[in-house]
Amino acid sequence: MTLALDILFADQRLAVVNKPAGLMVHDSALARGETDFAADRLREQFGKPVFLVHRLDRATSGCLLLAFDRDAASALGKSLMSQAFRKDYLAVCRGWPEPEEGVIDHPLDGGPGKPLKKPAVTTYRRLATAELDIPSAQHPTSRYALLCCSPQTGRFRQIRRHLKHVHHHMVGDSSHGDGRHNQAFRMRGVHRMLLHAWQLTFPHPDDGRLLTVTAPGDREWESAMALLGWTTPLAPP
Repeated sequence: MTLALDILFADQRLAVVNKPAGLMVHDSALARGETDFAADRLREQFGKPVFLVHRLDRATSGCLLLAFDRDAASALGKSLMSQAFRKDYLAVCRGWPEPEEGVIDHPLDGGPGKPLKKPAVTTYRRLATAELDIPSAQHPTSRYALLCCSPQTGRFRQIRRHLKHVHHHMVGDSSHGDGRHNQAFRMRGVHRMLLHAWQLTFPHPDDGRLLTVTAPGDREWESAMALLGWTTPLAPP
């Protein structure tokens, strides 16, 4: 029996589960021989077919939305990029982004083998800041910020790549982050990428009522929050 995922919301048409960091959502070219996938666990856990409405990177934890029938999956998929569908992520980045609220508008390609660049937009809000005794360049300390990032488009690794683009690399990101700061956090017991799919707001496919589901952080996420002197917010301020 595979380990069950925490269920945050479920009814007859859909569910939202809390995907752990390090678990791939489904088999793909990036799997590299792995055999454990969230989609397979969820089919076993619910005992019926599941249809993934969106994806999360392997290293990202948090809200994952799925449907139990094709009609529900189609309706949710159509609403995915509408104004009614909102995805809020928590991210820990290097530095203190200015202004405190802003928009990153920078086209991105589709990842390996997909060189065509398409529009990509992420809004962000700075929720908290911290300064740790980690030397950086000519400074004896390093600054970090907790951001709420809301992607308006759905490009490959969008938030991670957008933060790199504005020189505020995500902590723990081995592909697009800053190795020196990643290592500093590993030495302090934080080995995961600090990106968490915190909250989903979406219309229910039956009657259009808006549902909001929030995912708590895992133990290692909360250890990172404690290291930085923060607590994970329960809802957007």
